[in-house]
Amino acid sequence: MIRTFFCIVLLILGTRTASAETRLSTNDTAVSDKYTLDVGMFYANSDSNFIVTNPKTGGTFPVDFEDELLLAEEQYLPYFEFTFSFNQRHNIYVDWKSLDRKADTETVSQDFILEDIDGKDYLIETGAKLNTELNIDILRIGYGYDIWQGTHYAVGVSVGIHTMFIETAFKGTIGICVPDSTLTSLCSNAVATPEVIDDTLTAPLPDIGVYGSYEFYPGWTFDAHAQYFAIKYDDVDGSLIDIRLGVEAKICDNWSLKLAYNYYDVDITIEKTRNLGNIEQRTFDYNINYSFTGPMFAVSYVF
Repeated sequence: MIRTFFCIVLLILGTRTASAETRLSTNDTAVSDKYTLDVGMFYANSDSNFIVTNPKTGGTFPVDFEDELLLAEEQYLPYFEFTFSFNQRHNIYVDWKSLDRKADTETVSQDFILEDIDGKDYLIETGAKLNTELNIDILRIGYGYDIWQGTHYAVGVSVGIHTMFIETAFKGTIGICVPDSTLTSLCSNAVATPEVIDDTLTAPLPDIGVYGSYEFYPGWTFDAHAQYFAIKYDDVDGSLIDIRLGVEAKICDNWSLKLAYNYYDVDITIEKTRNLGNIEQRTFDYNINYSFTGPMFAVSYVF
C-alpha cells in the first residue's frame, strides 16, 4: 500500500506545469494552485471484532481481536495525506493509514468455528495456541468544493471513497470441518492438524461530508471535517463515520505543524453463501467492525 500511495501522489505531481498559473480572487489577491503534503503519526486506540459460530449450538457470537486474541489495543502508526487545491475553490485529497498487528494467544478461552473460508469451515478449540494477524490499510480519496470563502475562513462539502484492505491470518492447531446436507457444521468429527488460514477482504465505502477552516490568529488555523455514509446493497451492509478536529500552526513560509484528534468507525457485514446441489444457500454473515480514536500529529509542507 505504501508504494500505491506514493504512485498516486507522483501521478498528480506529474500533471503540474512548470510554472503555476496565478488567478485573481474577488479581493484582487493572487491565488495559485497549491500542493500540500502531510507526513506524521497518529495514536490509535483500537477496537475490532469478527463474527464466529458456536460449535455446540450453531449460533454466532463476536470474538474480540484485542481482548480474546491479544492484539495490541494502543499503537503509534504512520499517516500520509496529499492535497491539491486549484482554481481557488477546488480540492483533491488522498490519504493513507496502515494498521498492522499480530499476536500469540497461548490458550484460546472458547471453542469457535471460522466458516466458509476458501470453501471450508475451521474449528479452533479451547486451549489451542493461536497466532493471529490483522492488517488493515485505509485509503481515502475525495474531492472537496469550497462553498463559502472569506479572508480568514472556508466552508465546503466533499465526496469521496474510503477503501479498507483487510487481511486476517490464523496459525495454529486447527480442525477442518465438512458441512452436512443442511450446511450445518458442528465439527463433531474434526481432526486438529497444524493449519494456516488467511483471508482477504476489500471494502470500498463511499462517503459525503463537510469541512471548514478558520484562521483565528495570524498563522494559526482551526480545521475540521466530518464524513459519513451507510449502504445496504445486495450482500453488503456497511457504515462509516470519520470525524477530525485540529489546529495548524505555520512556522515559516512553506512549513506548518498540525495537531488533530480523529474518530473513525467502520462496520461492514458481507452475507456469505455457498452452493449445495446447484442451490445457493446462505451460511452466515462475515462481519468486521473497526474503530479507533486518538490524536494525530503531522508536519506539513506546501509547494
